[in-house]
Amino acid sequence: MSVSRRESARDGTTCRARERARRAPRGVPTDVTTTSPAEPRARPLLRVRTIYHEPGIDRFARGAQVLARFPDAERVEVASHWRIPGLHGNEGLVRDWVRIKRDVLVLGVRKSLDVRPNGRSADFIAPGLSNGCAMACAYCYVPRRKGYANPITTFVNVEQVARALELHVRAQGRKATPNQVDADHWVYDIGENGDCSVDALVSDNVADMVALFRGFPHAKASFATKYVNRGLLALDPGGRTRARFSLMPDRLARVVDVRTSPVLERIAALDDFVRAGYEVHLNFSPVVAYDGWLDDWAELLSRVDAAIAPATLAQLASAVIFLTHDERLHEVNLGWHPGAERLLWTPEWQEGKREEGGSTVVRYRRGLKAGLVRDFTALVAARLPGCRIRYAF
Repeated sequence: MSVSRRESARDGTTCRARERARRAPRGVPTDVTTTSPAEPRARPLLRVRTIYHEPGIDRFARGAQVLARFPDAERVEVASHWRIPGLHGNEGLVRDWVRIKRDVLVLGVRKSLDVRPNGRSADFIAPGLSNGCAMACAYCYVPRRKGYANPITTFVNVEQVARALELHVRAQGRKATPNQVDADHWVYDIGENGDCSVDALVSDNVADMVALFRGFPHAKASFATKYVNRGLLALDPGGRTRARFSLMPDRLARVVDVRTSPVLERIAALDDFVRAGYEVHLNFSPVVAYDGWLDDWAELLSRVDAAIAPATLAQLASAVIFLTHDERLHEVNLGWHPGAERLLWTPEWQEGKREEGGSTVVRYRRGLKAGLVRDFTALVAARLPGCRIRYAF
């Protein structure tokens, strides 16, 4: 982008946007730690010391593979991966939130193989092969149902999941009507409750899914990620896997994106993933309102625009997802990272909303949010022209 074009975009920021930026809830507190409250960034993402597993897990090839990958880990047999005594319901563990994510792994068998319709991030939600994550983003929705610990659960019946997906893809046939998800292909989100880039450090589940979708002429896999795993570059996706890199301003990420890859590292990886055969999209997520938030996003969007190659921009699209939060997660976060809650829990700016599944979350008030969405989408158009916004909410 030329200098004159950049200056024109910068000058085009509306007075209304500037005013709303001043009115937004709070600035990033200067006294909030800029890395994990529990460990320096140099610590390993995974250091598996305890593996909780369902009975007979080693009879599955994937289960045996994972156990062999972590031979020194203590093995604890449990009846169910979903409710582990002393782990999921133990309020005292909240102080060890990050340590548990690093040191604990759960192995189980996925029971439900349902493929669910979606329409936003994908056409369908695939039966995922993980639940939980080694990263510790303060806003993550997955722990809302788990309580006081949320390590990775890896499901070992990958062959059954693959068969369910094969049958579903075959039943869809060719995609006849383009939509915002994709013009030509049915898209399946394979990482709804985890991060596939991190899951690939545990097992070959992600590699198997990439290979599976490479063979489908009318379907794609898709996953969102905040972790740069360059091992994925060797998987040869053949254009049939969409990696959605989540981005937010760096100074916000240092507070709420705990244990993730630095934002600049994610930006630097975009071209490499495109060259390796991935379709690459962006998630601007979550968008958090605070004093100066639009200025921070303007800087980030300009960095992306300056960093990516024309080939990356040509295939780029994005999703804009404003913050939603949850009272139970708020209470958990107060036990391990209260500084993040100064940004995420702002009742004077938020209201309750009933989700499709019946749970209640809080989001920015309807009237306020509509204006925030307008201002943000206008900013993307100005600072990252050519990046289509698939949806914003």
